[in-house]
Amino acid sequence: MVDSNVSQHYRQAELPFLESIDSLSGRVANEYRPILTDFLNPRQLYILETIVNRYEGVSFQTLGGYPSAELKRAVAFPDYFVPKADDYNITAFQIDYPSKFATLSHGQILGSIMGSGIDRDVIGDIVTDGLNWQFMCESEMADYVQSQVDRIGKIKIKLEKIQPEEIIVPVDEGEELTTTVASLRVDALVSEGFHISRHHAKELIESGMIRINWEDANRPDLEISIQDIISVRGFGRLVVQDIAGMTKKGKIRIALKVYNRNK
Repeated sequence: MVDSNVSQHYRQAELPFLESIDSLSGRVANEYRPILTDFLNPRQLYILETIVNRYEGVSFQTLGGYPSAELKRAVAFPDYFVPKADDYNITAFQIDYPSKFATLSHGQILGSIMGSGIDRDVIGDIVTDGLNWQFMCESEMADYVQSQVDRIGKIKIKLEKIQPEEIIVPVDEGEELTTTVASLRVDALVSEGFHISRHHAKELIESGMIRINWEDANRPDLEISIQDIISVRGFGRLVVQDIAGMTKKGKIRIALKVYNRNK
């Protein structure tokens, strides 16, 4: 059980994950062996770092298939162990599809994969260079995914395993923004990050257009934390990189990374 002095700093919905990482860290310490996680989002990786660091003799490293990956698997390990790339069990797939006659999207690809009965945390980043599409997958489930996923929507496709050096590395088009907000409510951050009114931000949330860490968010007053990812349909994404204290006027300093902002 995670100490209440630690758990009070997290959202109620995050407590089961918090407990699972605490249990995993304890097992690594007690059994003196490495343990591999599923793909974790940046907020989950932040929580993992917080919990693992409380255990003496336990460390962790992460890999997502390529250096700038957003979703990564983590290996928590005792001090004798040195993780290698193979220890992360990541398989990369290229999607072979009739690109002259069809177009794909991130949402279509993820929806089709999950529609075959695959959990979200089995799949890592989905990347493209504008024409080619690839995605990362847990190697333990790779053969199943390859045998089950033969269509993206109505488009006939084939999944081909590729080597790490063949993975597309997307261009980082994010814009870093340091600003202040009156509160850490999600509507306040969406308003500031995308230069829209607070009222419009609330409307987007209430109409189901906003997700936090890939989960639906329908409360404008939900407080955002470090490494949360806020996805806003039609606008882009915000990544909360840092919460840097208060100004003299009582505002909160935050550092954001903004993707695809409407200018």
